[in-house]
Amino acid sequence: RSALREPAQIEVELDRHWDRLHQGLSYYKPPSSSSAEKVKEKKDVAQPLKDFGLRISKLLSLDEQQSVQLLQCYLQEDYRGTRDSLKVVLKDERQSQALLLKVTDYYYEERMCLLRCVLLLLTYFQDERHPYRAEYSDCVKKLEKDLVSKYQLQFESLFKAEAPTWETHGNLMTERQVSRWFLQCLREQSLLLEIIFLYYAYFEMNPSDLLNFTKMFKEQGFGLRQTNRHLVDKSMDALVDRIGYLSALILVEGMDIDFLHKCALEDCTDQHQFSSAPAVVKEMDQLLLTFGDIPHHAPVLLAWVLLRHTLRPDDTSPVIRRIGNTALQLGVFKYLSTMLKGLGVSGNNCTASTAKMCVYGLLSFVITSFEEESLQSSHLIDAACEVLSAPSLAEIFWELPNMGLGMILDSAVGMFPHKIGPLLQLLTALLSNKSTVKKVYNFLDKMSFYTQVYKHKSNDIISNDDETLWRRQAPKLLYPLGTGQTNLWMPQGVLGQVMSPGEQGYVVRWEFSYSSWTLFTCEVEMLLHVVSTADVLAHCARVKPILDLVHKIISTDWTVSDCLLPLTSRIYMLLQRLTSVINPPVDVIASCVNCLSVLAARMPGKVWSSLHHTGFLPFASNPLTSMAQCISAEGMKAGNYGNLLVQIEQPRGEYAVTIAFLRLITTLVKGQLGSTQNKGLIPCVLLVLKEMLPTYHKWRYNTYGVRERIGCLILELIHAILNLSPEGEDQGSAPSLQSLCIYSLANTEAGQAVVNIMGVGVDTIDVVLAAQPSSCGSEGPGQMLIQTVKLAFSVTNNVIRLKPPSDTVSPLEQALTQHGGHGNNLIVVLAKYIYHKHDPALPRLAIQLLKRLATVAPMSVYACLGSDAAAIRDAFLTRLQSKTEDMRIKVMILEFLTVAVETQPGLIELFLNLEVKDGNEGSKEFLLGEWSCLHVVLDLIDSKQQGKYWCPPLLHRAGLAFLLALWQDRRDSAISVLRTKERFWENLTTPLFGTLTPPSDTTEPCVLETCAFVMKIIGLEIYYVVSGSLEQSLKDGLQKFSNARRYEYWSQYVKSLVCHVAEMEEEGICYFTEAQMLISAWRMLLILSTNHSDVMHLTEDSTNYRSMKYFPVFCDFLFLLLSLLTTPTSAPCLRLGSMMATLLLILLKQWRRSSAPDILSPLSLILESVLQADQQLMERTKAKIFSALISVLQIQGLDGGDISQLPQLLLSVCETVKDEALALIDNMRHTSQLGDTVEDEDSMETDSPRGPQKDQRDGVCVLALHLAKELCRTDEDGEHWVSVMRKVPLLPSVLSAVELSLRMKRNLYFTEAALHLLLTLARTPQGAAAVAGAGVTQTICLPLLSVYEVSPNGTSQSFSRKSQDLACWPGVYRLCMSLMESLLKTLRYNFINEALDFVGVHQERILQCLNAVRTVQSLACLDEADHTVGFLLQLSSFCKEWQFHLPKLLRDVQVNLCYLCQTCTHLLHSKKMLHHYLQAKNGEALPPGPLPRTQRPTQTSTKEAAGGGEREEAEQKALLAVQCSLLKILSKTLATLQHFTPDCCQILLDQYSTLFVLSFTTPAFDPDVAPSFGTLLATINVSLSMLSEMEKKKEPILFVLLSNTNIEMINWCLPSRSLLMFTMENCFYVLISQAVRCLKDPSILPRDKQRLKQELSSELSTLLSSLFRHFRRGSPSSPASAILPSTQSKPPTPGSKASHEGQEPFIQLVQAFVRLVQR
Repeated sequence: RSALREPAQIEVELDRHWDRLHQGLSYYKPPSSSSAEKVKEKKDVAQPLKDFGLRISKLLSLDEQQSVQLLQCYLQEDYRGTRDSLKVVLKDERQSQALLLKVTDYYYEERMCLLRCVLLLLTYFQDERHPYRAEYSDCVKKLEKDLVSKYQLQFESLFKAEAPTWETHGNLMTERQVSRWFLQCLREQSLLLEIIFLYYAYFEMNPSDLLNFTKMFKEQGFGLRQTNRHLVDKSMDALVDRIGYLSALILVEGMDIDFLHKCALEDCTDQHQFSSAPAVVKEMDQLLLTFGDIPHHAPVLLAWVLLRHTLRPDDTSPVIRRIGNTALQLGVFKYLSTMLKGLGVSGNNCTASTAKMCVYGLLSFVITSFEEESLQSSHLIDAACEVLSAPSLAEIFWELPNMGLGMILDSAVGMFPHKIGPLLQLLTALLSNKSTVKKVYNFLDKMSFYTQVYKHKSNDIISNDDETLWRRQAPKLLYPLGTGQTNLWMPQGVLGQVMSPGEQGYVVRWEFSYSSWTLFTCEVEMLLHVVSTADVLAHCARVKPILDLVHKIISTDWTVSDCLLPLTSRIYMLLQRLTSVINPPVDVIASCVNCLSVLAARMPGKVWSSLHHTGFLPFASNPLTSMAQCISAEGMKAGNYGNLLVQIEQPRGEYAVTIAFLRLITTLVKGQLGSTQNKGLIPCVLLVLKEMLPTYHKWRYNTYGVRERIGCLILELIHAILNLSPEGEDQGSAPSLQSLCIYSLANTEAGQAVVNIMGVGVDTIDVVLAAQPSSCGSEGPGQMLIQTVKLAFSVTNNVIRLKPPSDTVSPLEQALTQHGGHGNNLIVVLAKYIYHKHDPALPRLAIQLLKRLATVAPMSVYACLGSDAAAIRDAFLTRLQSKTEDMRIKVMILEFLTVAVETQPGLIELFLNLEVKDGNEGSKEFLLGEWSCLHVVLDLIDSKQQGKYWCPPLLHRAGLAFLLALWQDRRDSAISVLRTKERFWENLTTPLFGTLTPPSDTTEPCVLETCAFVMKIIGLEIYYVVSGSLEQSLKDGLQKFSNARRYEYWSQYVKSLVCHVAEMEEEGICYFTEAQMLISAWRMLLILSTNHSDVMHLTEDSTNYRSMKYFPVFCDFLFLLLSLLTTPTSAPCLRLGSMMATLLLILLKQWRRSSAPDILSPLSLILESVLQADQQLMERTKAKIFSALISVLQIQGLDGGDISQLPQLLLSVCETVKDEALALIDNMRHTSQLGDTVEDEDSMETDSPRGPQKDQRDGVCVLALHLAKELCRTDEDGEHWVSVMRKVPLLPSVLSAVELSLRMKRNLYFTEAALHLLLTLARTPQGAAAVAGAGVTQTICLPLLSVYEVSPNGTSQSFSRKSQDLACWPGVYRLCMSLMESLLKTLRYNFINEALDFVGVHQERILQCLNAVRTVQSLACLDEADHTVGFLLQLSSFCKEWQFHLPKLLRDVQVNLCYLCQTCTHLLHSKKMLHHYLQAKNGEALPPGPLPRTQRPTQTSTKEAAGGGEREEAEQKALLAVQCSLLKILSKTLATLQHFTPDCCQILLDQYSTLFVLSFTTPAFDPDVAPSFGTLLATINVSLSMLSEMEKKKEPILFVLLSNTNIEMINWCLPSRSLLMFTMENCFYVLISQAVRCLKDPSILPRDKQRLKQELSSELSTLLSSLFRHFRRGSPSSPASAILPSTQSKPPTPGSKASHEGQEPFIQLVQAFVRLVQR
């Protein structure tokens, strides 16, 4: 119960206090004036306490100083209020009187405890098995000198003490208090005698001392002649008897009968101490002649007769004879058995067993010394049975079975089987362990006498003359049973000795051998025959001892059970027959059920199936289907047991069968049946839940303590059911045992009964404990009540834990949490169990239940505690602070507080007890109050306390768990106090600097948790606090952590821990969760170290990761991941691996900035292992490993370099992709057959809800495709992937899946990823050939129609205004367009037919898209236009083929491209109009993607202004992005038109149609105005003005962009100079080509040709001069072009250099043309 466990600590305590033990009760002194003076002089005690101390002194007549000391102890240990309430109590007369009485009780208890300590020392100081034997023995050596004389004086003063009166002790000494005083007086007398008795059991008594004791006990009448006997009432009789028993035992022990017996055997009686004290002997004779009027005298007289008879056998004086006769008249043997029963029920009570030893010696010697006939044999057997029930004595008996008590056994055998009881009673007592079982079995197996009683001599017997010897003439069956049944034959010619022809007839003892076990079987058979006759009771009396013997044998040694099968198998029939008679013999039925309980522990199935047919147990007449039917007990029958309970046991008030029944059912449940025979056991359990648990406390009881026992057994049964593992239960329709129990307790009155048991309260338990005799051992009613309450706690806790979640609050939860008035709600009762001191498990389980309630119940514990809250908090903290308190209670209190941090804000504030420091109003600083739990917690984590006995690792862990809860819940007030505490961070981090033992089976799980908690607290602190504000001591600690190479140490430790876990997984490692916690915490620290390297000091130099401490840590970490994920059988290891894979991704993200170590090889190994593991478990892990590989490849791609693992990786990935694609196809076919195709465009969210094949952006399939893409990109020349693709049919399976997905418009992410892979392959010739060969056109061309809708009227409704960054089906369409473009570009003529098919199929969409730019300027729409024009650009190289196959479409495309050119020019020309358009679309064109949110300006007058500025900037960016897109479209459009306009040399061949109208006005923004030469000139103008603007103003917005945006963003948004040059060049080319085409066209009128020449000449001259001016300035290129490559992947054009006019080839062309026109 205490935290003091080390022998050294015990020794120190005994040394410190041995003197108090030596003084005993005389330690407490009477009042004296000098003491009163000292009290008054004391300065350190408050005056009210002194005054109250004096009142205590008067009431208890106790020394004043001791009274004050007593009061202080009481206030610290037992007072149930707060300090403030104490002041009120002391002032109030009524309350102070109540306090006085409580202090009185406390004082009485203290006196008893003092004596109990001495008793404990005497009990164990010679017990070799006791851990502190040596320390106890040393202490007893110090005590033994005059211990007895002192205690004897104290005993005398107690029984002579005058009762206190109100005159002497004050007016509080009422009759009731006097009675209480006297009860205490008797208890102390009893304890003192017990101590003296135990003392003399070890040490010899002088004859003179015996004389003194005899005189003293005679004077006191062995407890019956107390000075205050008028105060004795009925409740004290047991104590008075006990005093008498102990007095008698002390005198018998003093005569040293054992030694006397030994002397007699060795014939040296002169060695006995009494042989040399004749005077004492004489005086004793005279004294004992006066004895005989009290039963307690009997054993003393008997022992004295023995002593005198042995020391002087010749001296048979009449004195001796008279004394002996008196002893027999007093019924000495009956008295002995009563005494032994009274001294202690349980076998482990030392006083009782010592008494049995003493009586054993006495009885053995008596039986050896005197004739048995002269003794009362029936009572002698009872006494012998009582004595032999001590286990050690049974063994001693069998060592010498013919000595002493063995003679009683012989006489019992002599009357067997005529009298069957005595022998079996003795043998049952003699069973103590397996060796004695064998002896008893063999003893009964080989019997040689058979005693019978005859009224008359029968004819088949002949006898000798004096009738002393009979002989059988014919064999005889001994039992009148039917043929074929077990029976006993008495053979012919057997001789029998006639013992005593008395009034009952002839008693004949036949001599023949037989086995009693056969005889017992016959007896049981006989009972079955006579069950319904009048002989049944007589036979029951014969069978009951047999059953009791069988029960004792099989419960002691199971191995004999096979030999007893004839008996045990008949029990079922016996049970069936006996329970159905009119007046059933309850004791025999109870014995039967007890036997079955023992059998059921070993073979529950057999017992159950046999019992099932007896009709004894309750059963269901209808099959059970639903919970409602079970609860209503519809169709359930109570069975014979139920009838017996109601008709016999309840009216009589005796419950032997009920107790046996409950044990039997509990045993069956604990056996396998709880899982396999759920249904069968339900009626039994339901009877208990409905008929017994709610009402058992109202039944009639004859014996005290039976009610508590039944309550305890019922709860044990429920506890066993709630602890069944759910796996074994078959998932049928009927409810399981466990769910039935949970439902009943939660919703019926059974639950209320359990609540009532818990509500017993600590005061009632204290009263019951105080009422029972002091050495009741562990079996008293108090202990039984405590056990019942503990079970009720455990059951309730389990019901709440296992109850299925529901919206309604169950009656049980209501009863637990309702706020009753006057503090009678259950929460207060539970909390007050903290005051219980006797059994530490009781408060611990109460707190555990409180913890559960605080977690699940929606209520405030603080509110429930009401006015008791502060007092209960003080009690909790007192126990938490005590250094000797049981460690488990402390741990539980801390766990409760840890839960309360999150769920009980009021309560935790009470326990934190923070006080506001006086200071400015604004800033709140907190201090720890006096009653704050943080004091204790800070002590627990103090590095100086570690390893002390009051701070074991478990407690340290619990303290840290509480601190972690504070950090996790962000309790800032408490955290701020803790942070600034001196040495807090140093103490907290101490565990991280320790060296742990390498992981093994003996590793302490709590040490792992401790370190994990510390890591988590540090992590949270670093995460939440700005690094500048961290406490310096924490920074120093982290610096020290880094310098001391602890990163490496922990990395190594975690690595070895993981390896150990992975190895031990097969055997089921006990601390897996703790290991997982530590690994997770270490992972958190590493993640934080990536972002907080300034405080964590893990990286010294962030530029080169190889030089850092990270490197070894990272290598360990990789190894760890490898060992976890290459243990494919173990689910926990794979879970850990998955956790670590996430960390890998985070670390890789950090490494984007730098070069990572080579981790491809371990990763590829991991990948292989993961792909072979269980798919369900590995789904997420696979995805993470794929992501990691993609990251690594991207990093390495930046570095360049070859990858040796490429072939293997490619193979693994391609296999995965193929399998996933096939699974996807199956899944889609399956769902489409079920007919639940989802039409919704955003169906990817709910896509295929069944099965593992969900389409997610980070799904395995999608990531595998991306990884395959990266690998193919790395393998540019295709030396590996070609061979892999030959082995693995990757392309066919992917293409089939894509085709299905497109048709069903499902699996968006998969489709997108697959197209990206194909696109990557299509960039190389052999890749493009492979993709085209696999039938990509068939896959994409027609199915693609289902992903978009073409609007019938040709408007642009169908164009998405969504952002182009989100995955969407238009995006898939764009990707397909790119794929076609790429294939056509790579394969050229080999792919032209497919490309034309594609254009033909999708022509409507293509034309609509080109048109849509006018109305929708969303980036998504522009992007599609860009892709479309890109594809047309490639296709325009094959004009003739196109013209041949699709002439109309070609013409339409040409017209639409011209219009598109006009639109783009117009939009680019008028910035304002474009801006207005974008605003009109509600800012939908704002690119949400990579644009970062810019920080708001800090100093602005209003939020609106800030918001406005931000919006404007975003609009500017959007505008720029749209302009750039338009320019790209424009440039590609012109490049395409260039293919459609004739080459200058080809102009003479008139096969090219004109594209532009002869008009030179700048066109209006109107779809009706046809594109003209003016359009082309406008385009050149716009490009030129953009070029100038860009270089002249240096674009201020550009610098904003540069300062706020990442590279990709700028790349995406800025029109590059080369792009503008490319646009102008193409535009000039188309313009000139078209002009020449017109000039050579005979159908055009000469006047128009003339106008064309004039207009072009003037326009182009103007443009040329502008161009020359621009080039002459030679202005530097834009800031973007320094950073960016051109957005187009076209070869650099001549215009990209800032050169002079003479060197620009296209300008020279234009000049030549101008000259031609001017001619």
